[in-house]
Amino acid sequence: MNDVLHFLQTRNSCARLVAPAPSDSELEEIFRAALRVPDHAWLRPWRFITIAGQRRADLGLVLQRCLQQRQPGVDAAALEKARNAPLRAPLLVAVVLALREHPKVPAVEQRLSAGCAAYAILLAAEALGYAGIWRTGDAAFDRAVMAELGLAPHEELVGFVYLGTRDGAGKSLPELAAANYVSSW
Repeated sequence: MNDVLHFLQTRNSCARLVAPAPSDSELEEIFRAALRVPDHAWLRPWRFITIAGQRRADLGLVLQRCLQQRQPGVDAAALEKARNAPLRAPLLVAVVLALREHPKVPAVEQRLSAGCAAYAILLAAEALGYAGIWRTGDAAFDRAVMAELGLAPHEELVGFVYLGTRDGAGKSLPELAAANYVSSW
């Protein structure tokens, strides 16, 4: 089997990530891959924010504070989970959708392009020997979180891509039969 095809068919997300994360030069390569996703009219409707080191703990405080604002009676365990969420990987990449007005490219196409960029980050990181997982949750759709990250009103979070080194063996995923998901018209 073709090595690239095998890679695509066996890649899976990893929730348990440890150091090291991709280096600056490896991140450059990862982002170069993300910049090649389908992009109707070359709008480039995405950008990326890296969050590493102490900034992960700072983001955790933002997530905790915003959770309290969304759910005033939230319990202490949920607040602690929110605060610790960014510490689950040595590097996070916030994938930002920067919507642009265009007569031929609706917002949905731009969102799909940004989603492809997030996936390209995962693929490129895995190709370099790292692992990752794309996470969203309520915080990714919270305008207060977006504002703390410096997003403009026309921007949205596609999600957070957590990157690092796989901790333990990869999970076993069931083999899916393509015929169950494909039909002819």
